[in-house]
Formats: sequence, structure tokens, C-alpha cells
Amino acid sequence: MLHTATPSIYLDHSATTPVRPEVMAAMTPYFAEFYGNPSSIHAVGRRSGAALTRARRTVAELLHARPGEIIFTGCGTESDNAALRGLALARRAATGADRLITLPIEHKAVLYTAQDLRDHFGFRLTLVPVDGAGRVAAADVIAALGDGEDVAAVSVMLANNEVGTIQPVAEIGARCRELGVPFHTDAVQAAGRLSLNVEELNVDALSISAHKFYGPKGVGALYLRDGTPFLPFMTGGSHERGRRAGTENVPLAVGLAEALTLAEAERPAENERLRGLRDRLIGRILEEIDGAQLTGPRAERLAHHAGFIIEGVEAEGMLIGLDLAGVAASSGSACSSGSQRPSHVLEAMGYAPGLAAGALRLSLGRSNAPADIEYAADTLAEVVGKIRGSS
Repeated sequence: MLHTATPSIYLDHSATTPVRPEVMAAMTPYFAEFYGNPSSIHAVGRRSGAALTRARRTVAELLHARPGEIIFTGCGTESDNAALRGLALARRAATGADRLITLPIEHKAVLYTAQDLRDHFGFRLTLVPVDGAGRVAAADVIAALGDGEDVAAVSVMLANNEVGTIQPVAEIGARCRELGVPFHTDAVQAAGRLSLNVEELNVDALSISAHKFYGPKGVGALYLRDGTPFLPFMTGGSHERGRRAGTENVPLAVGLAEALTLAEAERPAENERLRGLRDRLIGRILEEIDGAQLTGPRAERLAHHAGFIIEGVEAEGMLIGLDLAGVAASSGSACSSGSQRPSHVLEAMGYAPGLAAGALRLSLGRSNAPADIEYAADTLAEVVGKIRGSS
């Protein structure tokens, strides 16, 4: 029998996170009290403009970038789209290079954008395969680059959203830098969890989204290295130095900067705490549930992330059972919820569709305590047992 108590245990932090009180407090004045358009030259506008400047400077410092290299966007998806389209189209216009290189496990914001550039803009697309843990070998990407002359852009995610695998971005970026090939990384899942030092990562463009690190939804940022050719895909006004038209969302930009500041300050200690909880959760599930497999590597993964395949059990039944018992989880990318297709990430890692149907993602966060881990593991075992017994 399942537990009768229904605690609220949130284990879906890779999908989104709650806005921290400190972030809400930082944003609140800019919704109504300081409401000016940051592009206006009067005092009301200048006050908003100053807040936007401070937010941009803060994000730049945390990324070891310059303020002018930070573009505020509407979300991580927009940042990914802007980066890949802007880099690829600009380089093709300048050099004729027409090939894109990325991974088959990228978030669809990158993967579908690359496919759209192939199908509707005439680019060629190279997908470099990953191993069974979802990790690409840097040597394989470097081999695909060749001399780089025909490559318009490369995009390799820093950490995977479905299985938590961390990629060798710095090594790949170093070779791209040597060849003069624009290099982008989707750091949406990594922000607040891994270092985003753009100099050490050797990237020309990097995408983040505030709601993944306890900031508001509806705002992201794109780092774009000075001097990198770039064609904006949103045109209109001269906002964001002409790279992203549209009046800036000052309160949300302030919220992103505050959330990233807090996340970076707490990252070492919080990663250590979450890693301990994650390892306990992984250990219990693998030991106590027959047919449970860990997806992704044991070590080179995000500290808060645990992904599994549960043989003979479909994800939907597990998620419903967990939800009824007060545990929020997911089967993979939140952007793919409702899709009946097996995960493209797990397929690329070599899992058969039947196995991939039993995918479960448990992602931890600031609200989770050891008791949550024990309850979640107990509940999952009961849910799986009940499903298997009924079938």
C-alpha cells in the first residue's frame, strides 16, 4: 500500500525552480515603482536604464565577460536560437562556410534550430555521436571539424538536461578557437551548478535561462564574445546594441542577475550537499528496484541530477503514482512533456524504445532534505511494485 501521507516533495528542479524571496524583493520595485522605459532619456527612464546596466554588469562579472558581451533575451530557447542562427548566418555570409556541427542529444532548442537551418536555409549538418553515457569524445568533434574552413558554427551543450552528462566543452572550444570557428554552448542546465567562466570554457557564445537557478521565467541571457560575427534574428529598435530588438524587461533582468549572484555564491557548498543526497537516492533505487538502470555517467554528471530507466514500467504510470504520493518528478525534458515519442537523448545513447519508455528524471534542489530522499525512494519502490503487480 502506498503511503497515506502526501508531502510536497519537489524533485523536478531541472524543469524549473521556484523564485527565491531575495530575487522577488530585488525585482518588485521595477514592476510599478520604477517603471520607466530604459531607453528613455528622462529621469524615470534613466532610473530603469541604470538598473539594467547594473544587472548586465553583474552577469558579465559572474561569467568573466564584459558588460557589452551580455544580451538579455526572453528565455534559454531564444538564446540558443539567436546564437546558432546568428553565428551560422554571419559566418556563411562572410566566408561561405555552410556546415553545422552539434550533438544528437542537444536540447531541441539547438537540435531543431540546426535542422531548420539545414532544411530551410541550405546548411549541411553533422551530428557527432555520443557514447552510452551520453558523453561525446572531444576528439570526435575535433575530427569532424577538420580544418574548419567549411564549418559555420559548432554547438555543444555544457550539461545535458535529461541525463545530466557534462561535456568536454573547454577542450572542444580550444580547437574551435585555433581554427577560428564560432563555438556556442547551451549552458541552461549548467548555470548555477557549474562554472560559467567563458574564458576557461573557450566559447564565443553561451546561453542561460533564469528560471533554472531560482530566477523568474521569461528571461534569459546570451553571452556573445566581442568581435564575433553575428546576425540578429529579432530586428526593430537598437536595443541590446542592435543585437536583440525589443524593450528590455528590466525587472526580470534584475531578477536574473540577483539569482545568478546567489547561485554562484552558494554553488560549491550546495553542490556538495546535493551530491550527497543524489548519491543516496541513486544507491537506494539501484539496490532496491529490480531492473533499475542509471542513465548517464556516475561521476561526470550534474550534482543534483539522477536519471533512470526502470525496465518493464512506463514513465507515465510512475509519474502519476509519484504525484499522487506527493512527489513531483519527470521523465525527461519538460519541453517534451506530452510527447509520445521516446526521448531522442536516450535513443542517441543506444537505448531501445521499449526501455526508453521507462525513463525517470529526479532532480534535486534547495528545498530537499535527507528525509525527502528516503520518502521518494520508498515511494518509487512501492509505485513500481504496484504497477508490476497489476500487469
